[in-house]
Amino acid sequence: MMRISIILVAIMAALAVFLPFLLPWDYAQIDWDGVNLDMTSTEAWQRGHYLGSDDIGRDRLARILAGTRITMSVALAAASVAMIIGIAWGVIAGWVGGRTEDIMMRIVDALYALPFMFIVIVLMVVFGRSILLVFIGIGAVEWLTMARVVRGEVKAIKSRPFILAAKASGASSISIILRHILPNIMGVAIAYLMLTVPQVVMVESFLSFLGLGVQEPMTSLGILVNEGAAQMEINPAALLLPGGVLILLIISLTIAGERLRDRINAGAIKNPNAGAS
Repeated sequence: MMRISIILVAIMAALAVFLPFLLPWDYAQIDWDGVNLDMTSTEAWQRGHYLGSDDIGRDRLARILAGTRITMSVALAAASVAMIIGIAWGVIAGWVGGRTEDIMMRIVDALYALPFMFIVIVLMVVFGRSILLVFIGIGAVEWLTMARVVRGEVKAIKSRPFILAAKASGASSISIILRHILPNIMGVAIAYLMLTVPQVVMVESFLSFLGLGVQEPMTSLGILVNEGAAQMEINPAALLLPGGVLILLIISLTIAGERLRDRINAGAIKNPNAGAS
């Protein structure tokens, strides 16, 4: 299942990046003579709108591809921000330990209780709506699980013989973290990064659905679902097509992340002493 999921995500990404170059219409280009064309109509195919056009004449296929590309880009960038913050926080808490660790993890516990979607919405309203802020805003509230996982891994690794040997040889904490800790936790971090991406996809899509995420003339799957919902009764494909792509993307990313996490956990159980360097 993991291979199939990864292949599906790779195909969707490749189509979103390369197929637009082969289409006669750009995602923001308006065909004034081809408004609201159904994808089954002869006129739509004659004019190059292979999945029809929207209510102002923009090509639906081009917009779905652009929306997929932007949604995946936002999700990957925001998840990377979450990974960087989570790893930094978790490594410091797990390595330093003691009272510092207690305070840092209590902060994480307190943040878990906050309504993160509300925080992101407030950030968008206060600081304006930009794609950069979407990256930072979503990533800044999705790092908590990563911090907990990394902190647990660091606490388990720092008592290993090769870490104790590095300490005895006089290596500094920064050197041990960079040379020994980080290489041994990156597998787990990447697995949870893959689990974070589908969560970020859902958050970004929800924000765009509300009009607080990606702004025109750019588009995203959330925007397309919002637009399709308004046309559901007269043109179900306007909702079903981007909605289907969004569901397939989330399911594929989730399955791939879960299978990768399970494999890493299984490998750690079979060989608990692996990773010494």
